[in-house]
Amino acid sequence: MSNQEQTPENRLRKELPEEVAVGAGEAPEAPEGAETPEEQGNRQAGLTGRQRLAQGLWPPRVTRAQLIVALLLFGLGFGLAVQVASNSDSDSALRGARQEDLVRILDELDDRTQRLEDEKQGLEKQRDELENSSNQAEEARRQTVEKERQLGILAGTVAAQGPGITMTIDDTKGTVEADMLLDAIQELRAAGAEAIQVNGVRVVAGTYLTDAGNSVSVDGNKINAPYRFKVIGKPQDLEPALNIPGGVVQTLEKEQATVTIERSDKIVVDALRAAKRPDYARSSSQ
Repeated sequence: MSNQEQTPENRLRKELPEEVAVGAGEAPEAPEGAETPEEQGNRQAGLTGRQRLAQGLWPPRVTRAQLIVALLLFGLGFGLAVQVASNSDSDSALRGARQEDLVRILDELDDRTQRLEDEKQGLEKQRDELENSSNQAEEARRQTVEKERQLGILAGTVAAQGPGITMTIDDTKGTVEADMLLDAIQELRAAGAEAIQVNGVRVVAGTYLTDAGNSVSVDGNKINAPYRFKVIGKPQDLEPALNIPGGVVQTLEKEQATVTIERSDKIVVDALRAAKRPDYARSSSQ
């Protein structure tokens, strides 16, 4: 064996297969039709910066998550646009309203808000009482009795007391008629009267007044002057309602009657009406 064959390179070349030996140290050939890295580098070197930017942005590579986010943002923007348009229409309508109308709208909103707030507080109080009561059945019965008492006051079947006014009409000329007293009752009801008694006769929802000679009949009960009204309600509302220009007091004074009104912290309405059982109406809850 010659010295040339004994060298390490010749021995390695002899032991490896011919294909491996021939390919050793050479770069792998690129697939037919594909660009080599050298060709790609040459092509990129020939592009301007704007062309390379456009080539990187198009065609876009959008993932599924990006598409979902885009759809959600579109929906949110559309909803905001509709809301802004709706608010703009409302603002335009209010902007064209008169000052008196705006004040009235604000007052109605304030009153409605206050009523809802009062109702909410009342319901919350009842709920708390029912929840905190050691005996919920007993609490429910107590509330039922209280409701029955309130309805009894309105129906005139139970006595009532509270703040209010006493109005006395002295008719020495005999000119006061039933319709004048009825106007006084209606005015008091509109001002918030909760219980009314006239000369010992309880006034209820079905009360009627008629003329009876020189006197007046209330629900068939004849009463004579002076006519004395005992009214339970808020005095600050009841008295001004009777004294408005052209109202009850001025009408009676034109008939030469004398009217006096006194406020009181305690008015007792003790005239009662017998509870009448309806002939045909029945509770729908039964």
